[in-house]
Amino acid sequence: MRQLIVRPGAIGDFIVALPAMEHLRAAYTEVWTAGVNVPLARFADHARPIVTTGLDRLGIVDAPEVIERLRSFDSIVSWYGANRPEFRELTASLGLPFTFHVALPADPGTHAADFFLSQVGGERGGIPRLELPPVPREDFAVIHPFSGSARKNWPLERFQELAQRLQRRMPVRWCCGPEDELPGAVRIANLYELACWLSTARIFIGNDSGVTHLAAAAGTPVVVLFGPTDPGVWAPRGRNVRVIARAAMSDLPPDEVERAIG
Repeated sequence: MRQLIVRPGAIGDFIVALPAMEHLRAAYTEVWTAGVNVPLARFADHARPIVTTGLDRLGIVDAPEVIERLRSFDSIVSWYGANRPEFRELTASLGLPFTFHVALPADPGTHAADFFLSQVGGERGGIPRLELPPVPREDFAVIHPFSGSARKNWPLERFQELAQRLQRRMPVRWCCGPEDELPGAVRIANLYELACWLSTARIFIGNDSGVTHLAAAAGTPVVVLFGPTDPGVWAPRGRNVRVIARAAMSDLPPDEVERAIG
């Protein structure tokens, strides 16, 4: 069986859907996703950025080569186009084997990983994991002080105060994305390579962000700080994940985070 999985979305969206996508694995599995997430589709036989597939051309211009490629699959499970009736109708009229799923959990009491698993017939309790080379853990902390929304960020000066406290016990290394302004921070664009590096850290501290999900999936002990989003739905999963939630991030003192680190 040839299985295509189309999973758009940011880093965290992809990672929480990993158990569902792995449940769908077939004799041949291909994944189309955001370009940044391609290195994380390790379970697949092949992965491609959605923007290179021509999928967005369907219904807009003549795209016979895209249709032919889609027809080569026995099953297409897609979180792309679920909210576009015209796209769903077009794929049905072409006889393409699409099954569409909504991309956001509908039940506030259900963790996103369980929601996506339930969509594809999997059992609850899946934990996103990345297969990484076994490496010894080193005695340093990683702090990633950013996220996709400023509302989800603990104030940078609080992270800096926490770093000063931690440096009495272990080295602290800052981590950020290519567009974040943080002099001296570690920047690794390839997410698989970043996960390999994170897996060597003693502890990771960060906001509700894709990189925090990445650290948890790499098996790194994680302390994650939540504000406006629901940790019951979006918290990283794993035995070594500790969640601290505050309605107002500025109300969270550094000493409480330090205690959670242990």
